Amino acid sequence: MKRIVKTAGFVIAALLVVSCTSVMVTGRKQLNLVSDEQTLALGLQSYNEFMSTAKLSNNQQQAQLVKRAGKKLSSAVVAYMKSAGMENEIQNYSWEFDLVQSPEVNAFCMPGGKIVFYEGIMPYCNDETLVAVVMSHEIAHAVAKHSNERLSQQMMAQFGSAFLDGVLSNQSSGTRTMAQSVYGLGAQFGVMLPYSRKQEYEADKLGLIFMALCGYNINRAVEFWENMAQVSKSSTPEFMSTHPSDEARIEAIKKVLPEARKYMPK
Repeated sequence: MKRIVKTAGFVIAALLVVSCTSVMVTGRKQLNLVSDEQTLALGLQSYNEFMSTAKLSNNQQQAQLVKRAGKKLSSAVVAYMKSAGMENEIQNYSWEFDLVQSPEVNAFCMPGGKIVFYEGIMPYCNDETLVAVVMSHEIAHAVAKHSNERLSQQMMAQFGSAFLDGVLSNQSSGTRTMAQSVYGLGAQFGVMLPYSRKQEYEADKLGLIFMALCGYNINRAVEFWENMAQVSKSSTPEFMSTHPSDEARIEAIKKVLPEARKYMPK
């Protein structure tokens, strides 16, 4: 069994070495086993499927608010990429900013820059700066390639699971079940959840920097998340959640504000 675990470790370590990329601005190393083309194709397919049944908002004022903030922020990000010699990355994005009818307090981003706001979130970001708080966070998920990273993590988990099942095929079903359970627990709570929280914190940080590039008042990000903390009804402890707790997120944002201010226009 020790030899099996050691072999699996060597294989996984080799994959990690050859498949790491760096996140824009933060420089964090991330696992990337999925090509941009594959992720973009999956994102576009999911976006088209969602929009085929979703209804666009009839509130043109709010819809224009979403589009205006989205265009400002995406333009600033593209300009930053050009200045940083990342022209080859720009072609991966085809930005769209939609507001759809739904009472859900949420927004999401598909790979490639397809960003959707639900009407339910608008009462909490009813001016352009607060919309920019949410929008910049979603744009950050896109440019940091968090979808690629999450897919890669899932692939690693599936690879490890299949590997164990294969090498233990001659063992009893009880042994295989136990091994799968141990591996699954390790993958879910040892890798998936911390990485997801890390991505959320990273998106918050990048979002503040993108807001600063546009000259938005980044201090209002604290206001938005404090408002969210008031409406949050989740009782799930942070260590069991895929997102940071409201209190931890707000404190992390406050710590990043001085760094983000350095990106404000001179």
